Amino acid sequence: MFNGMLPRMDRKSTLGYLAVFGSAFCFYMSTVVIKWSAMAGLHIRTSMFTLARFGFGFLVVCIIISLGRYKIRVVKKRFLVGRALLNTLAVFCFFKGVAQTSVAQANILNMTFPLFIALFSWILFKSQRDLGTVMIVLVAFAGVFMILMPADTHFPIGALWGLASGFIAAFAIIILNMARQDHDTLTILFFMFGLGGIVVFCLFFHEMQLPNSHEMVYLFWCSAIAIAGQFLLTQGFKYVSAIEGGIIASTRIFLAAILGPFLVMDPALSFAGWVGAFLIFAGNVLLTVKKVRKFTGRTSNPS
Repeated sequence: MFNGMLPRMDRKSTLGYLAVFGSAFCFYMSTVVIKWSAMAGLHIRTSMFTLARFGFGFLVVCIIISLGRYKIRVVKKRFLVGRALLNTLAVFCFFKGVAQTSVAQANILNMTFPLFIALFSWILFKSQRDLGTVMIVLVAFAGVFMILMPADTHFPIGALWGLASGFIAAFAIIILNMARQDHDTLTILFFMFGLGGIVVFCLFFHEMQLPNSHEMVYLFWCSAIAIAGQFLLTQGFKYVSAIEGGIIASTRIFLAAILGPFLVMDPALSFAGWVGAFLIFAGNVLLTVKKVRKFTGRTSNPS
């Protein structure tokens, strides 16, 4: 009955918004599954969750490659390997943060990666150095401090895993941008999941064990939900702008803060924690807007 009432592009944009938001929800829920496993009395190691995610992702990518008869083309192997290693380390740190702190805190600190990207770009590239970016990053890092320092001023050492995941993810994304110049998405994912799984298995071989049926359920759903989030994010960004996508993806900060007490009995954020979460979210949004406007200005006024 409503067919044709909305322009086709509007429908696609709506689907894009829903897909990007769905990806944020999936990434959050994959960490909720980790906490649920602990609440169920299971002792599944972080290395097992990490291996399951990369192993399941590799299987999915291999199926897609086989069905579509795609070819893996390697041009600059160092970028593919660098992306795989850094992403593996970032995911492990993220999952470790979930295990040692609250789901909300780990997710919020993981979402600091855009701030670190801006910081690294400011240090490495003179063209990226401007006062506005510095001020945004400083204010956002004040939010990080508010998240790390609760009302009792007791510094949560475990939270450093979440912050480390954001720090390392920033490097991983910088390398990803380099890899994308010469490689398609499936090639990058093939190396990322395949090499990542091998590295985790080798480094944590002494922790590897065959999971029982109960543990397998949590390992499967943590991995499947995260992979679904990855594909939703990829599809969603085809139909929304970088600014819109960046803002919607950053809503994982508020999803974690709001849903944590209900889903995994996370302690509710204090007032300072909410302010910190908002500052990180605002910093991500402003940096995205600033980056897109700068890129648009360059393309519309070539020198």
